[in-house]
Amino acid sequence: MADVGELLMSVLSTIRVPKPGDRVHKDECALSFSSPESEGGLYVCMNSFLGLGSQYVDRHHARSGQRAYLHITRTRKAKKEDDGNSGSGHPPKKKPTRLAIGIEGGFDVEQEQYEEDVKVVILPDRQEVTSEDLTTMPDVVRERVSLSMAGIMAADSVSHTLQVQQWDGEVRQESKHAADLKQLDNGVKIPPSGWRCEVCDLQENIWMNLTDGKVLCGRRYFDGSGGNNHALLHYQETGYPLAVKLGTITPDGADVYSYDEDDMVLDSKLPEHLAHFGIDMMTMEKTERTMTELEIAVNQRVGEWEVIQESGTTLRPLFGPGLTGMKNLGNSCYLNSVMQVLFTIPDFQSKYVSNIDKIIDEAPSDPTQDFKTQVAKLGYGLLSGDYSKPAPDPGEENGAAEPRGDQIGIAPQMFKALVGRGHPEFSTNRQQDAQEFLLHFINMVERNCRSGSNPSEAFRFLVEERIVCQQSQKAKYTQRVDYIVQLPVPMDQATNTEELQEAERRREEGDSSAPTVRAQIPFTACMAALSEPEILTDFWSSAVQGKTTATKTTRFASFPDHLVIQIKKFTFGLDWVPKKLDVSIDVPDTLDLSGLRATGQQPGEELLPEVAPPPLMTPDVEVKGILGSHGNEEDDSLYSPLLSPVLDDSTVSQLCEMGFPLEACRKAVYYTGNTGIDAAMNWIMSHMDDPDFSAPLVLPGCSSGPGTTPTESLSEEHLATIVSMGFSRDQATKALRATSNVLDRAVDWIFSHLDDLESMDVSEGGRSAAESEGGRDPPPGPRVRDGPGKYELFAFISHMGTSTMCGHYVAHIKKDQQWVIFNDQKVCASEKPPKDLGYLYFYRRVAE
Repeated sequence: MADVGELLMSVLSTIRVPKPGDRVHKDECALSFSSPESEGGLYVCMNSFLGLGSQYVDRHHARSGQRAYLHITRTRKAKKEDDGNSGSGHPPKKKPTRLAIGIEGGFDVEQEQYEEDVKVVILPDRQEVTSEDLTTMPDVVRERVSLSMAGIMAADSVSHTLQVQQWDGEVRQESKHAADLKQLDNGVKIPPSGWRCEVCDLQENIWMNLTDGKVLCGRRYFDGSGGNNHALLHYQETGYPLAVKLGTITPDGADVYSYDEDDMVLDSKLPEHLAHFGIDMMTMEKTERTMTELEIAVNQRVGEWEVIQESGTTLRPLFGPGLTGMKNLGNSCYLNSVMQVLFTIPDFQSKYVSNIDKIIDEAPSDPTQDFKTQVAKLGYGLLSGDYSKPAPDPGEENGAAEPRGDQIGIAPQMFKALVGRGHPEFSTNRQQDAQEFLLHFINMVERNCRSGSNPSEAFRFLVEERIVCQQSQKAKYTQRVDYIVQLPVPMDQATNTEELQEAERRREEGDSSAPTVRAQIPFTACMAALSEPEILTDFWSSAVQGKTTATKTTRFASFPDHLVIQIKKFTFGLDWVPKKLDVSIDVPDTLDLSGLRATGQQPGEELLPEVAPPPLMTPDVEVKGILGSHGNEEDDSLYSPLLSPVLDDSTVSQLCEMGFPLEACRKAVYYTGNTGIDAAMNWIMSHMDDPDFSAPLVLPGCSSGPGTTPTESLSEEHLATIVSMGFSRDQATKALRATSNVLDRAVDWIFSHLDDLESMDVSEGGRSAAESEGGRDPPPGPRVRDGPGKYELFAFISHMGTSTMCGHYVAHIKKDQQWVIFNDQKVCASEKPPKDLGYLYFYRRVAE
């Protein structure tokens, strides 16, 4: 041991003890998905605390010069028979009683039991030092190494801190109305049972208002179940804020909802408030499920194989390259589904997986924070097949159980942390919209592909918008870039209208046995709604110098290699409550969009003159601003500098109270000329999908004009990003100046002002995409691929739940002419792919 002791002494200065704030990666390799449970275990650098799999530790040693690593291996212990669990993958027999994770009464977090072996390894000869060996070494060596080992093992790993271990969805706050709630002395007394809605006689989901004792039904859910909104309507009429769900009252409490605070709340004076209406809380028994129990039931159903998950059929598990499952990190199924689809696309495979050795060789000292490295790691993990192996059998004698398709799979913790960092939604463990994440990830790819191939070009296409003034018949053409086709759902085109009306009638009559009928919408009707001209009623025409009617037609100026179609299932009801349309659409396997190809200016067609519209006039200030391209999509004229507007604060406040972002509300009021809540709300509804929807309001005439912002003040990083997309440096500079140096808005601005940019000269400092490929000089703009508009379906992502903020996502992908379902860690051959219930559809071009 003397030689080993001397060896440790020689590297002692490089061995560190973790301090608060140090990132300790002791559960996952920075370059692969190896872990202490993997073959070969995990090596943790005792200086940087990076985790390395056995295949990468020698490479790290060669590059960094570090020699001391803590080698951690874990072996799974045999599980004891547990009467509380079934080994067949079904929900546990002990039902949860709290909407929580990892705490008493909540959903169990499966805690595997491991035997752990830890020792120090000195590279390059891999000499091993155990804790027992340290006892014979000099004090200075024993103390430093022991402290480092103990510190690494005691530290919370980065993946542990990222993962949801405990969550309690029942934590409720005391209502601000509870202490001083005014209750009317109207003589109302509520019986202990037999409640009915006073408006519609519904007997389920009944709530009592704690101010006046009105007994009314609750909200209607997206699928038509629930109530008829009468309790909510009563609050909107009276402003009485608190209601208790009858049937949930017990001596321990009850469900209390605050309409004003829009949440379930606590009422510390609930016994007193109930006694006012003759209800003795201590004698009440529960007869209805609480809201928590309802949510638990929904969450448990997420794990069952229903329509989208192909219940009722025995699905055959699949294993091998390209068939790797992904662990759900707590509402991360949106990310799992999107990334499974993206890595079936050749552009992403060649960019990140084919070059993985080169990417890892060029990775920075901390690869956990490098976008290209982490994307390559994820892609290789999905495609290699190294982790596509059956998960260990949770039971001891479970051979007779039907296969479930569970895999060891990969846990994309580092990737999720990196792509979500700094984002208000994707950095959380809440459920998200898969479409929003897809666009967010594409945006990150754009920023990180300034040189070399850019796989997001596979989705990029140009849209041509043609606006025709109906009075002068003159036209205006604009182009913008897009990545997704958003397909409207014309509910009035349902082919089973009679069935829908009958089911609705029965529900309104309180018939609890009324079936849930799904609207059948023809795909052709959705395409017709997308392609038909839109009527603009308040279009300001530069030809007639006044407002008139115009038509706007949208067409494809280019067809991408891969086309993404989003079915716009998520919308708002008449009460502005978000809801999901329960529809079935006969989405085709093949698609021909050739008829939607843009044609550009027609022979003999006159263009609208480029003249600025008149300034926006308001009662209290002569000139406050102008309408522009972001107004009602009615004009895209050049701007002229004008004074700042005065916005109607009451309208802004009303919109904010509905839950919309402040800046979006300010823009809605500005662009509709202070004309009232209805016009502003219509603007919001038609612009919610804009990439700059929540960005600060920047007045067209007040943004920095040419020459007002020195180039040196612009971000070189932002300039390089825009130049990498095919624009010149001068064009990038103009876009950033026009948008106060905000990259996202600058990219949006440049794509919506292509006509204005065509007249710009290319500076010596900028080089267009055409120049770099042979000196051709086409109009400046984004690099887009083009080809025939004929496509075939190869993947779709489906959503289950009432909104994008809850529920579950599943991906179906066509592999070698066989549909495969990717349901987190389950990967199986699909028997009945529910193509009519998808949310995002992915098509690839068919070669002619």
